[in-house]
Amino acid sequence: MNRLDQLYKDMILEHNKKPRNFKELSPCTHHSHGKNPLCGDDYYVYLSVSDDTIDDIAFKGDGCAISKASGSMMTQALKGKSLKEALDLKELFLDCVTKDDFKKQDLMGKLKIFEGVKQFPVRVKCAALVWRALEDALDDKKSKHEVSTE
Repeated sequence: MNRLDQLYKDMILEHNKKPRNFKELSPCTHHSHGKNPLCGDDYYVYLSVSDDTIDDIAFKGDGCAISKASGSMMTQALKGKSLKEALDLKELFLDCVTKDDFKKQDLMGKLKIFEGVKQFPVRVKCAALVWRALEDALDDKKSKHEVSTE
């Protein structure tokens, strides 16, 4: 196993074992429920937003190590960011885990470790679920905040 693969494995396991911001956030200004019925990943994403800034963000639920680590690292990366910065990072993350020609790893920070997920297409949905729920939570046009990866 090369050094990058070992780092990926270690970070995923660490964030799975001790997820950051793994709690229900109440009160919250935005929320969504993300579910992958094929594998059972099931998470709620909560945000407290004021003046276009994410003051707090959390997630809660059940799922595999990849989905839990993705949620943990997402919350760490987005706390204190503007909504535009959060949505821009969401797009970068989704491109990172899906596109073979992704060239912006330097903008990803620690999240770039998820680039290896694209080698396992069935796991891409695991990594992306909480990010899709974030996107949905911030969509003020929706009345029912729920996403599914089916």
